[in-house]
This record gives sequence, structure tokens and C-alpha cells, in this order.
Amino acid sequence: MKRILFVCHGNICRSVMAEMVLRHMAEETGRASDFMIDSCATSTEEIGNDIYPPAKRCLSSHGIPITPHSARQITLSDYDRFDEIYLMDRSNLRTLRWTFPASLLDADAALPQPKIRLLMELCGSSREVADPWYTGDFEATFRDVSSACQVLISKR
Repeated sequence: MKRILFVCHGNICRSVMAEMVLRHMAEETGRASDFMIDSCATSTEEIGNDIYPPAKRCLSSHGIPITPHSARQITLSDYDRFDEIYLMDRSNLRTLRWTFPASLLDADAALPQPKIRLLMELCGSSREVADPWYTGDFEATFRDVSSACQVLISKR
């Protein structure tokens, strides 16, 4: 079983969208038991909150089932609990420096060990997943997380 964690700033838009999309893809392909999927935040701002309503509407419009969600902050134990940790942007990496010891993160601000990567690297890109909280473009975020999740499903 692959244990996948998606991480963004607040855990109410990008990371939870990726969690719901991958969970749906795993169900649709009969591979739900192959994955343990979760998402979390680097900040404490939205802890306990549900998915942001526009993100929820976007997922629903694409037929993605919404499961109960309560935003949570990443913890040091998540490093050991998950096989792969996918960050939505480089700012998430900078914030992880407050949670994870320096030995787990590269001192040059490059991405750390292969366990922690930018999500869009799965699609051969070094770009970040834009934050729809600021852009308002939930469809672009959905396209990005869907593309990356498709790679995750197909490579297993």
C-alpha cells in the first residue's frame, strides 16, 4: 500500500482537492486498497475547517465525491507515516522547516529527499499548483491535481 500525503498552506483547497481526486480515481479503478490518502496544511489558519465552498463546488461539478474533511496541520510523525509527500508550492517547503528537522530537508532550499516533492513534478514540471484562494481559478487547480493524480494512479 502506498501512503500519499498532499500538503498546501491551509488544507481547504489544493491539498484536499488532490486528496479527493486521487481517492476517487483509486475507487474508480478498483485500486482503493492500494492507497492510504490524506492531506494537511503547513499553517494553523484553517485548522478544523471544512473544504472551502468554491473548491467543493468545483469537485462536485466534476463528479468527485466529497467525504467529511477537517483541515489539519502537518506533524513530524507524518514524515514516517507517509511514503510520498507532495507539496503544492515552494512556500510549503519553507514552512516545513519549522516542522521537520533540518536533516530531513536540504539546506539549500532545493526540494529534499525524493519522499518530499512538488506535486507537478509528477507531470514533468517544476511549476507550482496555483492557489485558487488567491487566483479564484479552481478549474486550473482541478486540472493540475487531476493530471498529477492520474500519473500517481498509472505508475503503481
